[in-house]
Amino acid sequence: MAAVIVIAVAAALLVVASIWFVTASRRRGGPELEPPPARSATKTLDRGPAGPEVLEPDVREPAVLEPEVAEPDLAVPEVEAPPRPSFRDRLAKARSTFSGYVGGILGRTKIDDETWDDLEEALIRADVGVGAATELLDSVRERVKADGIENGVQLVEAVKDEMKTRLAVSDRTLHHEVGTTNVWLFVGVNGVGKTTTIGKVAKREAELGRTIVMAAGDTFRAAAAEQLTTWAERAGADIVRGAEGADPSSIIFDAIERAAAREADLVLADTAGRLHTKTNLMEELRKVKRVASKPPGNVTETLLVLDATTGQNGLQQARQFTEAVDITGVVLTKLDGSAKGGIVFAIQSDLGIPVKLVGLGETADDLVAFDPDEFVDAIFST
Repeated sequence: MAAVIVIAVAAALLVVASIWFVTASRRRGGPELEPPPARSATKTLDRGPAGPEVLEPDVREPAVLEPEVAEPDLAVPEVEAPPRPSFRDRLAKARSTFSGYVGGILGRTKIDDETWDDLEEALIRADVGVGAATELLDSVRERVKADGIENGVQLVEAVKDEMKTRLAVSDRTLHHEVGTTNVWLFVGVNGVGKTTTIGKVAKREAELGRTIVMAAGDTFRAAAAEQLTTWAERAGADIVRGAEGADPSSIIFDAIERAAAREADLVLADTAGRLHTKTNLMEELRKVKRVASKPPGNVTETLLVLDATTGQNGLQQARQFTEAVDITGVVLTKLDGSAKGGIVFAIQSDLGIPVKLVGLGETADDLVAFDPDEFVDAIFST
């Protein structure tokens, strides 16, 4: 019994001693278990070769919203067309010649017979022609009496107004009928710039969005087809050509059929200006027009190309071609050269044919629509 008590007492003392030992250890700052390491709030950005880790706070960057990028503009930028040549600038030679004729009239303080004679001579020297000058001055005389015009300046203004009125009566539109195979025939003697004019017209019409087939119908002039082919390439047009000396009518008709099959808008047809055969040129042109007018062809323009520097000789050419084919308009080339300018008035007054296009330079953009008011002002300007 006593042994049991001793063991119990010893056990109790052992427990008390253990409790005292633990408590004493805590008071002395002894070791204790560390809590689990917290998750690091930093990240390693760089480690130098000889130094400690370089740490930087791990700050979570906010999501970056990329700015909206506008879709690229795929539209083709508009290209400014070259400035239209000015009649006043390009007719400097014609103006200098004509102004010399009328310069003396402007200083007159009265209008007498000598004034009328000088004015008539000035108009004739400017290639207006005798008949056209006489008709023009007859109308001006009536206006002088009606309006009480008394001096040279007023007289010249009356002449300008009368010329503008007479030139303004004609339709100068290049006709094009939608839904048909339009054919524009170009006629004229060799050397007036006919083939070059066709090339310039092709560029002009292509820029309007029309599809074009060109017909090399001048088979009697060396290199005419090659020249027209070069212009066709520049204008993005199709071209039909044949062997040298081939029948012009057949080539033009083939071009019309190709245009109809491809639904092209326009056929521009070159024609001979001189033949190497015994066939009469005018008879050949009549045949060409008859063939070109057969379905699916529709001849909407027959344009006579004249060299403005030939003066009254150009008027004689116009008469001959008008007798052969129905001319719908005139293209006057080289008006910026040594031309005197009055031929424009003579053609319309004598033949009733409107000048529709004029060449004011060498480039394709120098072929422009004829503006009668601007033309007259340019000729008379000082």
